Formats: sequence, structure tokens, C-alpha cells
Amino acid sequence: MILVTGATGFIGSHLVEALLARGERVRSFVRRPGTTLPGGEVIRGDLVTGAGLQEALKDVRAVFHLAGATKVLRSADYYSANVTATENLVRLLHGRGIRLVHVSSLAAAGPSPGPTPLDEDAEPHPLTAYGKSKLEGERVVRALAEDAVIVRPPVVYGPRDTDVFQILKPISRGWAFEISGGERWFSAIYVRDLVDGLIAAWKAPSASGRTYFLCHPAPLRWQDFTLTAARIMGRRLHPVRIPAAVAYTVACLSELRAHAAGKPGIVSRDKVAEARCSGWVCDGGRAASELGFRARTPLEKGLAETLAWYKEAGWLRF
Repeated sequence: MILVTGATGFIGSHLVEALLARGERVRSFVRRPGTTLPGGEVIRGDLVTGAGLQEALKDVRAVFHLAGATKVLRSADYYSANVTATENLVRLLHGRGIRLVHVSSLAAAGPSPGPTPLDEDAEPHPLTAYGKSKLEGERVVRALAEDAVIVRPPVVYGPRDTDVFQILKPISRGWAFEISGGERWFSAIYVRDLVDGLIAAWKAPSASGRTYFLCHPAPLRWQDFTLTAARIMGRRLHPVRIPAAVAYTVACLSELRAHAAGKPGIVSRDKVAEARCSGWVCDGGRAASELGFRARTPLEKGLAETLAWYKEAGWLRF
């Protein structure tokens, strides 16, 4: 039996599908009552309180830990979702011989110097509360489960994603918003490639105790991404460069609206701080040499499949 936390999320749902397609028995650990998934067993619980974890781990031989928070109303909520929840899970794995693949983030390592990629041995320098909480989650894993595999994805895109979708939505109308301040580079990975990498990390005995960046080998400029998306959708693009001061003002207003509504939004001061960095680029060489993993989906193909899904689902019109 394989346990997947965060199974109802963007990456988790693709992982569950891939594992089931391989003939694996899958158990999904979910927080919301009444959650249904297209196969496998579902157990309801709460990682932050630990409720349901003992039952979820019964007869399990591997855990993919994807659950966590990427946007919150209060910074402390990152630490509950990304550190406390992780610690509750990992403490129960001790001595059971269960393989753990812990999904962290490039944000735990911090930004890169422009297009120069970071490798896994670079000293972490997380920029935001999210990144700091993910790094602390990694440290908990290393302290309590030395043999765990830690994976740090960069930007992940693909069908069902709701975050990159917020960038693609204005592009579908011919607009591309960018914070002024020069050229910016980032690494990305198509979700189905990432799932292949997660499974490779689980399967490789040599991956025990290792940390990996999983990314497409070719870094992207922001212009590469927006122009490719616009071309696929047949849109003539109108770039809009926003001064940093204006971006921070918009972020402050967005945070105020989020607090009033009681629901976190995608735009925040931390997100603006991340967007202003000249680079979020990582090196996938270790995963290639040790896991035999290479992300093979080029941006054009991955974005075409993503946009086709959004169109069919009625999320975008073009």
C-alpha cells in the first residue's frame, strides 16, 4: 500500500492516477469529508492534529508527502501546514521501514543569481515565509527520517493547476503583466514529468537520504513563457510592466481583501518579492545521474496540453 498526502491537490491527483495506472494499491489521506477520488482508498484525517494518521499508515510501504500550504492568511499558518504537519507524519514513520518521499520546493533553497542554476549543495537562503517553512520542514525530515528522499520542484504547470493558471488567464486576453526591473529566469517542470521523477525517487535505493531538484534542463525567461502561451492561443500580446512600488501596493490591497473574505489569494507581498528576483533556476543534474530522470516535455508541448485542458474545462476561452 502506498500513502499519498495532498492527494486531492494539483500534483497529488496526477501522482495518484499514475500510481494506479502502474497497478499500485493507493491510499489517499484527505482533510475534507466526503472527498472522492477516481480509485484507491480514501482516509480522512488532519496532519496538523495528527488525527487519522495511525489508521492511514496501516500496511503502508511508501509515503509520498505532498500536503502543505502554498498560500495562507497568516505566516504562522505556513509553519502549521508545512512543519508541524510534516513532523506529526514523520514521527509515526520512525522504525517502520516505510520509504518517504517528501515534496518540498525550490523556495526552500531560495533564488538563484540570474540564470546561473543552484545545485542541491548550495547553502539555502529562502526569501519568504513560505520558503522558510519548507526549509524547516526539510530539516524536520532529515532529523527524524535520515533515509527519506527530499524533492524540490520549481514552478510546476499542467492540467488542473490553479496558480500558473492565474498567469495564463490575462495572456488569453492578450495581456502579460510583469514587474519592471530587467530580465528574469526560472526553472519549470510539466506535472507529468514531475510525477515520473517522484516515482523514480521512490524506486531508486541509492536515493535514500538524498535531496533532488526535479526540473526541465532548459531554464526559461519570463518572455519565453508568455510568448509561447500567447502563440499557442493565437493572441497578440501586449506586455505591461508594473513598477515595483505599484506591485507592492496592489499586493497589500489583495491581502486586505483576502483577510476580509477569510480566503488567501495568489497575490501577496511575498509573491511580489519572489517575482522581483532575477532568477529561480535549479540544476537537475543530480537527478539525471543518480535517478536516471530527465524531464522530457518541452515548454511548447507542455503548455499546449495544459491550455487544451483549460479550454476543454471551460476555464479559458481562445
